[in-house]
Amino acid sequence: MEFPQIKFDEKGLVPAVVQDIKDGAVLMVAYMNNESLGLTLTTGFATFYSRSRNKLWKKGEESGNVLRVKEVYYDCDGDCILVKAEPAGPTCHTGNRTCFYRRLET
Repeated sequence: MEFPQIKFDEKGLVPAVVQDIKDGAVLMVAYMNNESLGLTLTTGFATFYSRSRNKLWKKGEESGNVLRVKEVYYDCDGDCILVKAEPAGPTCHTGNRTCFYRRLET
């Protein structure tokens, strides 16, 4: 699949924000490349590109806490993806529902 409307960066990646489709909570941010975006759309499960491991990974492949993708949007500039998903368990590898569980105090 090709996505001419998406502006992948010089490494072929685009940030993807994952939001709980039920309540709008932001669950995580990861990166997608052309292949992982295509897999996400065709399988219905969120697949990302791991910059540290330099490979594709399906969210929940080890934990079982997959993200069932319901809708995918892209922003006005085409340089960010919004994935609305239904999580099967906690999204964060720490066991928290979302990766955004720590508040920055000012």
